[in-house]
Parts: sequence; structure tokens; C-alpha cells
Amino acid sequence: MRTPGPGRLCVVHFLGASFLCLVSTCCPVGAQVPAKIVEQYVRAAGGGRALSKIHTLELEGTFTTDDGKSGTFTFDTKLPNRYYLELLVDEQTLIEAYNGKSAWHRDAAGELATLVGAEGRQLEAAAQYYNSRLVNPKKEKMALEFVGNVQVRGKDALEVEVSSATGVKRQVFFDPETHLVVKEAATVGGAEEALLYEDYRAVEGVKLPGKIELDRGGAKYDITLTRAMINGSIGERVFDFPIKSQVKLPDLKALFKEIDDNQKAIDKIKENYAGTETEEETEYDGEGKVKKREARESTFFYLDGDEISTLVKKDGEPLSDKEQEKENQQVQKRIQEHQKRQAKKEAKEEKDKEKGKSDDKEDPGIEVFLRACQFVNPRRERFRGQDVLVFDFEPNPEFQPHKLEERVVQKLAGVVWVDEKAHDVARLEAYFVGDVKLAGGLLANLQRGTSFVFEQAFINNEVWLPTYLEGHIGARVLLVKGFKMSFVTRYSDYKKFNVETLSTIGKPKAAETPPQP
Repeated sequence: MRTPGPGRLCVVHFLGASFLCLVSTCCPVGAQVPAKIVEQYVRAAGGGRALSKIHTLELEGTFTTDDGKSGTFTFDTKLPNRYYLELLVDEQTLIEAYNGKSAWHRDAAGELATLVGAEGRQLEAAAQYYNSRLVNPKKEKMALEFVGNVQVRGKDALEVEVSSATGVKRQVFFDPETHLVVKEAATVGGAEEALLYEDYRAVEGVKLPGKIELDRGGAKYDITLTRAMINGSIGERVFDFPIKSQVKLPDLKALFKEIDDNQKAIDKIKENYAGTETEEETEYDGEGKVKKREARESTFFYLDGDEISTLVKKDGEPLSDKEQEKENQQVQKRIQEHQKRQAKKEAKEEKDKEKGKSDDKEDPGIEVFLRACQFVNPRRERFRGQDVLVFDFEPNPEFQPHKLEERVVQKLAGVVWVDEKAHDVARLEAYFVGDVKLAGGLLANLQRGTSFVFEQAFINNEVWLPTYLEGHIGARVLLVKGFKMSFVTRYSDYKKFNVETLSTIGKPKAAETPPQP
């Protein structure tokens, strides 16, 4: 697998059954169908038509804590995936938010930070869940699983586990009589959170709770809602990183050019390094349940910026001698094919040089990125012990794409962490805000929500090398076969060695691995 060069801000190209709702809530536990439970909730809450017309929702209220303090509660959502929760008590403000590109929070001490990893995914999943209203979970790539009959405040409830496309799980408890949600439990922003709902009332034909008990991180908030507004005007600034904490963006064209030039130098230095990568790949069926899971471990080195890997373990077991010999032969073949392509490329570059053609023009990918996206919410933060510039990006609505590369980039939104001093990207998160059709959809259709994460680190005080790659892919191929899969790749055990021998004699040979220092 070739590792994408984050310095060039490359775009990563990724290439069911219906539920049978034939039972009622009085059926035995084993017969419960989660889709039926959710459908009954949708009807009880106002109907799919009314719920799907909710573009914005504003809830405001007051609360008392278990230690007698009082404060105010604010909860806002906005399609397609904006989320804002605020608890204000004694001039201390706790905020959790997802703005459609990045997740961020303000803790009780007033510290602002962009959330990454599991904490960021949790807020993103919360934003998706609350904006979906559970009207069409399958369309939103949310999997449902019936857990069982449980007790909530001494009353019977039906527990359903809702899983996001990125694997974040939320427990939702439904009243079997009213069919409304009585409790939710999930980890959000790194904190265990449970919400209990009661005193439902109609607001513009939609059932909303009048009272909420929020248990979060060991603290309890008894909330009484004083205002509920559906489809009011909520500006994007509500969800964005606070403007007073933002900084001025540098000249992005110059910054990206520096990053790109630096990446070209890095491509040569990293050929002196070998490492180990572990890959975990999970394929899901049409209902979001695990269909197949594989794990692989490989050793790898770089050749002309490309990663050459050798499989050594599969599902935790070393390859047999025969399997390893075959794998090494395939690696030799890949090296030879790479060398032929590289020779042709160098010959063409030499011919162009003789004809006076310049090869110093800017990478078109950078220009496309600058034109197809707009950059917002710049801030300075600490990431992995380094000072970085963080900014969000989203599609530029005024840009009209014509080429495939432009159409792909123009569908991306996300957040990027840049080490300005080192001129490189430390982390990149992105997802597709809409479907991307290849060959008009005849070849493949990358579905909205397909996402990826890339991280790299400064190794040996010399070179930036990848440390983590994660992807969640939904696609349909040739108008027929649809699939959903996730993968996580971790890079480790980097060691220095000389790649010149490998590139000239075609190592590794049978039963050999890249030389160690």
C-alpha cells in the first residue's frame, strides 16, 4: 500500500437487507426487531415527515446540581451535523460542540481544545445522532441492535444499541407503552454521559421532553426546559471555535508550497528507514453488523517515496515458510515493476528538460485544494507536544468543479494540524459531505460520510513518517455491489538502514526481511 503524502494534501480515493418489522413490543425478547422499535418511536414523536423537517432545534433551560448550585442549559442542533451543548454555572462554562468539520470543547477550567481520536469521533457521532432524529438510520449508516428488556426508573424499557459509521456506540432506551425515548447513555467527548427524559410535550407537532436529568462525568444536572424552538435561525458561528480564540491564517498558498517542497525532500530521507505496520480491516453487512475481520502485520521500507511492504503475519499467525517465500517473490516483482515505472518517469523528465519544458510548476493538487475549499476557524494549539496551527476546511460553494480531482476535493470537509516551523502536516481529518460518483456512478459511488484520518510524527529528529491511518468507507461498485468497511493502520518500530542495495539487487530475497541496523 502506498502511503499518501499529507504534505501535498493528497486526496485519499476509496473505492442489504431490509428489516422485516412483523412484531410488536409485547413479543418475547428474542423476537424484538430494533428497526420496529425505532419506527414506533418515530411515529410517537410526531412522524417521519415532521421530524425530517427539523432543520434546527434550540433547547434552553435552567438546572440545579446535586450539590445545590444552579445554572443554565443550552442545546442546539442544525442540519446536517452541527451540535452544541453548554452548561453554565458560577461563571464557569462547559461546552461541547461539533461544527461539521471538527469537534472542540471548553472544559470547566476555561481551556479550549480541538478534540481528536475517540473523543472527537464521539462528538461527531452525537451530532449525527441528534440531527438524524432516527428517521432513517440505514441512510445515515447507523446500525441498530436490540440489547434486551431493562428497567429505567423502575419501569420496563427496551434497550437498543445505535452504532455510528465510525463505530461509536450509544444505548437508547424506549418506553414500550409510549414508544418515546426515556434514556440515552454514551461516552461523549471522553466523559460518560446519561440523559433521562420525562414530561414530554408537543412543540409544533413534535414531542420534546420538558425535563432532563443529565449525569455527566460524575456530576448530576436536573434540567427544566424553559424554551424550545424548532427551525429558528441559528448561525454557523454558534458551532464554530470561539472567534476570540482564533488567529489570522497565514498565506496558505505559500504555506502549502513550503509543505510540498519539504515533502519532496522527506521522500528521499525516508528511504533510509524501515518499519512495521499492523492493519486491521473490518467489513460490515447491510445492517451494519461485522461480516469479516482481518488483521495483517508487515515490514516495509520506502523506494522513491513509495512504500514497499512484505506481509509476515496474518490474523496474529506468522506465514508458513511456503507462504513467506511466495510473498517475498511477489515483493521482488513489485520492486522490479516499480523500478521500470521510475525509469520511464526519469527518462520522460530528462527528455522534457532537453526540450526546455519546465518541471518546476506548482503541484496542481495544491491549487485545486485552495480553489475548491475554504478555510475557517484558525487557532493555535498543542498537539503531541508540539505547537501547531489548526484550521477547518469545507467546500467552497462558489467553486465549480470540472475534473474528477476537483469534484473529489470539492466534496471534502475536515480539519488539519500543521507544524509551521517544520513545514509539515501532523494530522489530517476529512470526510465526504456528499456522494462522489466515478464515471457518472457507473464505475463506483463513494458515499457521503466516507472519512479518513492520517497522522505522522517527527522521527529521529530527522524526518516526518506516518504513524496512523484510519478510514471508514461506504461505496457502491458497478451500480450493484455495495460495501461498507473500516480499516486502521499503525506504523511503528522505525529503524534506519540503507535502501540503495535493495533498489539495485531487488531484495528482499526469499525468506529474508529488510536489513536491520
